[in-house]
Amino acid sequence: MFSGTSEYALSAVFHLAKHWGSGPEPVAEIAGAIGVPANYLSKIMHAMARAGVVKSSRGKHGGFELSRPAEEVSLLDVVSVFESVDARRRCLLGRAECSDERACAVHSRWSRLGEEVARFVRETTVADVVGQPARVAGRTP
Repeated sequence: MFSGTSEYALSAVFHLAKHWGSGPEPVAEIAGAIGVPANYLSKIMHAMARAGVVKSSRGKHGGFELSRPAEEVSLLDVVSVFESVDARRRCLLGRAECSDERACAVHSRWSRLGEEVARFVRETTVADVVGQPARVAGRTP
């Protein structure tokens, strides 16, 4: 549903949330823990630092950490660094003009889904995801 970059960013933020309070974590450690190339993750982390999602520190004990508690970071905060998250998505059938007035066969359902996704990322915090991994994955504990 999201770009690979956004998915990597979410994974990194979830990892940092699980280690909240333990200080900055080097990008190589984060990359190893989530299975992402370190050089690519470094670019992602710096973009999130510029956006204020994470903070970075240099030096021997430097790295990245969340800029605020996971309860205060929405999924939208993370994903919107890399892509637009709005209810108006491109036409599923690839039409150049697809609107309520000139709708394709699936426009209504596709629009509702886009609205649900936008609402979900806006209302769901990192803490919601990290604190309830079994339920989020669709399994019961």
